[in-house]
Amino acid sequence: MSEKTKEGVVHIYSSPNNILMLLTDITCAETIAKCTGGMVEKADHKQGTPYTAMKVAEIIAQKAREMGIYSVTVRVRGPGGNKSTAPGKGSEAAIRSLTRNGLQIKHIENVTPIPHDGCRKKKKFRKKK
Repeated sequence: MSEKTKEGVVHIYSSPNNILMLLTDITCAETIAKCTGGMVEKADHKQGTPYTAMKVAEIIAQKAREMGIYSVTVRVRGPGGNKSTAPGKGSEAAIRSLTRNGLQIKHIENVTPIPHDGCRKKKKFRKKK
């Protein structure tokens, strides 16, 4: 590749109930494309599934190719805070689908916010010792 290819950043927020994907430029200042599980799947209980995540990633990859972006950095985020720090089950399928649709992934980061003993958890998650 002698010509310079544009780079982008794909932000993936994956919870157990939904998936959101956002494509930005390399500075993360300008949004190029956005897609969620609700834009693809109308049934609420299916918005967080790997199949929906795969379809969302296909839409993002198509819009990236239209803008001339062929290499991306992926930032994966789970719910975080005092909720689960693990991303939902759709994040792996989304990353796999990005590569299948012609985007080269430079590296993958986990940017889930982790509390440093900040908020108090719900009563059912505060266990007796």
